[in-house]
Amino acid sequence: MAKEQTNLSESVIDELYYSIKRTIEQGRNQAYYSANFAMVESYWNIGRLIVEDELSGKHRAEYGRELIKNLSFRLMKSSGKGFNERNLWYMKQFYLALPILHALRAELSWTHYRLLLKAEREDARLFYMQEAIDGSWSTRTLERQMNSLYFERMILTQDGGRKSVKAEAEGHKELMEARDMIKDPYVLDFLDLKPNTNFYEQGMNKRLLISCRSFY
Repeated sequence: MAKEQTNLSESVIDELYYSIKRTIEQGRNQAYYSANFAMVESYWNIGRLIVEDELSGKHRAEYGRELIKNLSFRLMKSSGKGFNERNLWYMKQFYLALPILHALRAELSWTHYRLLLKAEREDARLFYMQEAIDGSWSTRTLERQMNSLYFERMILTQDGGRKSVKAEAEGHKELMEARDMIKDPYVLDFLDLKPNTNFYEQGMNKRLLISCRSFY
């Protein structure tokens, strides 16, 4: 009888343990996505502000180049190296390519979006965007599929053969996990969390959660 009671107690504890573990993982994933999307949304708004300034009557190309050069110089000193000239140009292009804020997705990192901006056709960009979300593609997988002309192969292939093209793409994919987002140098720089090889993940999670509270 005592043995049955012990087994029952262990079973109850196990069930509670795994429920709590799932809750912790869900909370961490939500924090990762929140931090990532806060940065992506901020970058979109920075692009909007730059475009709006350029459209306020200052259409000269020289003005745009000088504007971004000066902004980058000041922002890198105050807010981190993620605001270099090249990234500011990407932010501007980001807003122009995706002018509707609600179209942005938290599942994609800034590196995903930078890669998507290389697609010249809007339908191709939207295709890769949806495939990356549905397939939880890592940035490496997205880049590989774009370089292999996955979109073009899909639209040029008859309906019956598209399954094999898709199966080939799925067979070589790397998954993007929520925890990978916080390892992105852009996110670390945005949150002012400096990369450190001696940084335990638990310590990073604690600092991340504290940093995320400032966004709400």
